[in-house]
Amino acid sequence: MKRVFLKSLIATVALAAAGVAAAQERTIKFANQNAPGHPIVQGMEKFKELVEKQSGGKIKVNLFPGGALGSDQANVSAVQGGTLEMVAMNSGILASQVKDFEVFDFPFMFASGKEADAVVDGPFGKKMHARLLDKGIVGLGYYELGFRHLTNSKRPITKVADIEGLKLRVIPNAINVDWVKALGANPTPLPFPELYAALEQKAVDGQENPVATINGAKLYEVQKHLALTGHQYNPQSVMVSKKFWDALSAAEKKIIEEAVAESSRFQRQQARNLVASITDNLKKNGMQVTELPAAEMALLREKMKPVIAKHGAAIAATVAELEAELAKQRR
Repeated sequence: MKRVFLKSLIATVALAAAGVAAAQERTIKFANQNAPGHPIVQGMEKFKELVEKQSGGKIKVNLFPGGALGSDQANVSAVQGGTLEMVAMNSGILASQVKDFEVFDFPFMFASGKEADAVVDGPFGKKMHARLLDKGIVGLGYYELGFRHLTNSKRPITKVADIEGLKLRVIPNAINVDWVKALGANPTPLPFPELYAALEQKAVDGQENPVATINGAKLYEVQKHLALTGHQYNPQSVMVSKKFWDALSAAEKKIIEEAVAESSRFQRQQARNLVASITDNLKKNGMQVTELPAAEMALLREKMKPVIAKHGAAIAATVAELEAELAKQRR
């Protein structure tokens, strides 16, 4: 047994040494919209730690959180052009590249984080990322932004009718515009870095995001009311520039792939562990938190159905594939 263990240990050390030896001096710029301290950024920090360790310091990772390198749309263009090596962003935003990614923004698609994990880590998630290859993007894995909730500065939301008339910032894509309209509210598409100022200046009344994002961006300073609607779940695609990827050796790719996988597991667990304490912090900072009764949540789901039907028609095969995968998870 000792001999077997020793051989295994030697093989592991040799493999790690081979990876370090094969790595060249490289720098990865890794961007995201969330503020330092956010669980997404914690995942990025874990990725940096793993890559730099496994490459023996030859591959350096520089992090650019807080929208430091511009909007998500600007980051996508930079990744495609090869001037930005990596980015993590809401998977639904990629609908501007491949329409099928809209499915990740469908309201009430996922019932739990565990269910979402099974989908994005399985064949469906891998197939979706494979569709980005001819767009100059390599999808390596998924972090988690989480379940989105509504905030506003006007009034508490205790029923669906309370949402009517609110001017809400949304992620700039068609499905988010449409579901806000379906609730009788007024959608205002805006890149995330512009959100705080828009709320502060009363250009919009409210917005919707997971509690970690609301807290990280200090939106409690400009928003009074939080309704825990959980109306969407956002996986975050972790992507690398194909131009950069194609220049890497097999050993370097392995280091990066394994770091994405490990940091993804760490990041999701961290995000879920922090939800309760972050919600408490929002309350401590003056936010009034409400939950809709079951009947109102059922009405909210009902109002979303025509939006899902409209957008699902154009990507019917992908929707059917996802629904089949979800049915398998729920059996």
